[in-house]
Parts: sequence; C-alpha cells; structure tokens
Amino acid sequence: MIPALKPGDKIAIIATARRITLPEIEVAISTFESWGLQVVLGQSIGASYNYFSGDDALRLQDLQQMLDDESIKAIICARGGYGTTRIIDQVDFTKFRQYPKWVVGFSDVTTLLSHIHNFGLESIHGIMPLLFPKEGAEPSIETLRRILFGKEVTYTVAPHEFNRTGTATGQLVGGNLSIFQTLSGTRSDISTDGKILFLEDLCEYLYNVDRMMVHLDRCGKLANLAGLIIGDMSDMLDTPVPFGKTAYEIILEHTGKYNYPVCYGFPVGHEPLNLALVCGREAVLHVSAAGVKLEYS
Repeated sequence: MIPALKPGDKIAIIATARRITLPEIEVAISTFESWGLQVVLGQSIGASYNYFSGDDALRLQDLQQMLDDESIKAIICARGGYGTTRIIDQVDFTKFRQYPKWVVGFSDVTTLLSHIHNFGLESIHGIMPLLFPKEGAEPSIETLRRILFGKEVTYTVAPHEFNRTGTATGQLVGGNLSIFQTLSGTRSDISTDGKILFLEDLCEYLYNVDRMMVHLDRCGKLANLAGLIIGDMSDMLDTPVPFGKTAYEIILEHTGKYNYPVCYGFPVGHEPLNLALVCGREAVLHVSAAGVKLEYS
C-alpha cells in the first residue's frame, strides 16, 4: 500500500515526454501548494530538445532522481505527448519498489503506469498539471486530491446504449489505447486476465482504432477480462473513404463476442472531466440499465 499524502509532504513535477514550460504549470503548482504540499520541479520542466522536455538522458535522470529520493512522496508527470517509452527500460526501480510512492499521469504516461503495475504497486491515472487551467477540470483535480490523500472515491455514470450489463470485480488496469497496444511484447506489457480494463484515446484514425482492437484481441488481451470500461474517444479522424463506424461501434464489434460487463462513455481521457483512477487496485464495476457505478473493494 502506498502511503497517503499529508500536508507538508514533498511532491515532484517532471516531464517524461513532450516539452513543457514553467508558466504552463503554474496553476497546478499553486493548487498543490494550497493542499499544503511542497512542490519540487525536475530539471525537465522548461528543458527543450526538439519535441522533448530535454534529451533522453536528462528525462531519464529526472525520473530516476525522483524515484530514488525518499523525501519525495509523489511524482506528477506534467504532460503527455510522446517519449516515456524511449527511457522506461533504462530506469532502475529497485529503490522505488522498496519505498513506493504515487506516480500520476495519463496518455503517454500509460507506459509508466503499466510498468509499475508489474511490480504489484498502484499508480494513478489522472489529470496532469498542463490541464489544470482547463474549464471544467475542477472535478478531475478534486478526484486526484482525494486519492492522493487516501480518501474514498465512488463514481456513477449515466447509461449508454452500447453498455452490456453485469457486475465485475478485479484489478483496474489500462489507459491510452494506442500506448497500451504498443506495450504488447515489451517489459511494460501486462496481463489483463481477470482484470477490469479501461481504454481511452485522442486524435486517432478510425481504421487505427480497428487495427489496435484487432491486435489486442489477437494477443488475448480482451478474451479473459472481468470487465471493460471505455472512456472518451476524442477528436477521432477519418480517411477520405470513410471507415464507416464510430470508435465506439468498432470497439463494440470486437468485444461483442464476450460476456463480461462493458460500459461506454466513462469520463476518463483527453477531456476536462477526466476522473482519477487507481491502477492496480481491486475495483467493482456495476453496469445496469439505470447506469454505471465504479467503486473500490
């Protein structure tokens, strides 16, 4: 169990992927400080190497330093983009496994969350500092605060026409569909058997969504789930010759042959309402005609 934060604790903000400037995260820094936390910034904040927040060596050093520093009680990834997979295999998690702490992020950070899951440790799929100023992000920030400080969270969601009813119990795992799919066969790959998988994505071509779902199914990632949560599939793209199905319809096609409960439209993903989820924690998913309830057992 990862210790809950308390006022006075130090947390670190780093960037493992796309570059980011200090002004872009000032709202988040002020928010964390209002919670009574001390914020430590990594060298990757404000650094620049082409697309990235510093070259691979700097971003790796930043992540390693914060993982090893016992005074840092949580690591918050500033933004996603791309870049975490470039450094993940060079990270030494020895000390982190001895003295675990919260790691927070989503999108490209799915790599880090999945890698940590294989150590039997929890992490948080939640809003990142870049997005704190977004209109409508307040509930997302509050759910992150509650989980960091050890408070209970229970989520209720409206029904969706594609939902498949039932109750599922299992560890909650997942994240960004495109990242989760590319982790197959790597050291960051995880088993989904008996687990509740959640998926979301942004700006993917619909034929790519189909290809990724085919791949996950062929890899056995869909067959033995306890349950499936589909979040936002935001700003999907199409080709000049239309693919002919929405992202939800594509996912429905590839999961329709299985019997576990599935919910669509869960508020997780690249939207202001991105409810924080504890990856690796035992959860219960209730899907009924009246709606959806997700709670931790």
